[in-house]
Amino acid sequence: MPSKKPAARPLTLATWNINSVRARLNLMDEFLRQYAPDILCLQETKVRDDEFPHELFIEHGYGHRLIRGQPGYNGVAIFGKLPLELADARSLAGRDDKRHLAARLPDGTVIHNYYVPAGGDIPDPVKNDKFAHKLSVLAEMTAWSKALKGKGQKHILVGDLNIAPLESDVWSHKQLLDVVSHTPVETEGLLALQASHKWVDAVRHFTPAPEKLYSWWSYRSPDWAAANKGRRLDHVWVSADLAGRLKAAEVAKAMRAKDKASDHAPILVTLAPA
Repeated sequence: MPSKKPAARPLTLATWNINSVRARLNLMDEFLRQYAPDILCLQETKVRDDEFPHELFIEHGYGHRLIRGQPGYNGVAIFGKLPLELADARSLAGRDDKRHLAARLPDGTVIHNYYVPAGGDIPDPVKNDKFAHKLSVLAEMTAWSKALKGKGQKHILVGDLNIAPLESDVWSHKQLLDVVSHTPVETEGLLALQASHKWVDAVRHFTPAPEKLYSWWSYRSPDWAAANKGRRLDHVWVSADLAGRLKAAEVAKAMRAKDKASDHAPILVTLAPA
């Protein structure tokens, strides 16, 4: 008798601004032991490619790895327990910062891992070049997103987009309207990016507004958990044809409470088999 094909399995992917992968290897080890996502996307790895700590990821079964590093800041990486093919690695808004990496999965789905600039402290593109650069990156991403039409429909966009777009994505909409990450020009820009390819917000699919939802809590707060003055800066979006496969989503807030944690919590999204 012909052998049966193995049953299709759900696919779980995680995205995490790790804020220096080498500084948080113990935390990463704990996360991978507990959650073991099929695909892991990291931002702000802060390490050269030739110095990347591959051993831990190999130990956890990530036999497929794409890295695009930068020492001291930036840097993105994608790890897979299933094959990954390099699909793209874009420079954004005229700079060669390592802020984007894309991987194609065996079924043709392309995962785009982005790290959008934070934008500094002053929400004025004339007075603050970092903010101007952030807006330029956002505009370029929107043009790229519009151009995805007709190039296949299975796309997933993940990463630290450094913008909390909804009122319920921040602890106080009123108090943060003039704070970088929640200013109107940023939130409107991110929602325009989302609309440009009809991206479905995978996490809000399960936790719709107006329920509060955060993925980042400042290091400046001495008791961040009690104050809970968070922002949802990290996102997972899927193209419309993948929306019907959305099965679960979680903000792994417990990882923010660990010793020497990143100020970002991982986001996990599970897709049902096709």
